[in-house]
Amino acid sequence: MDTTLAIGQQAEELCAAHLRQHGLNILQRNFRSRFGEIDIIAQDQDQLVFVEVRFRQNTRFGQPYETVTRSKQEKLIKTAWSYLQNERGTANKACRFDIMSVTARPQNIEWIKHAFDLNPQ
Repeated sequence: MDTTLAIGQQAEELCAAHLRQHGLNILQRNFRSRFGEIDIIAQDQDQLVFVEVRFRQNTRFGQPYETVTRSKQEKLIKTAWSYLQNERGTANKACRFDIMSVTARPQNIEWIKHAFDLNPQ
């Protein structure tokens, strides 16, 4: 069961548990729109948090978070807008985009809050 999909799901579950431990409420997992997918949508007090989970076996070729390119950020932003337009009570909520960077060797979770803004540079 070591398929890429299963490994990705394990990393997402690990991150969701980490977020819960830090007081966030998981609202939705794997939200899809025509623009893309958001791995985890959570609530941190009055703020919606859109979380991109990135996994790598090791850091030999860089950190997992480094794979969230400007193009990926733009897709996440469009997908978040789609979520906000379709979910009741979210239109005026403050939002942020976080990245959770997971490595297997050594096992590590790095949570980057406010990883990028609505206007990626």
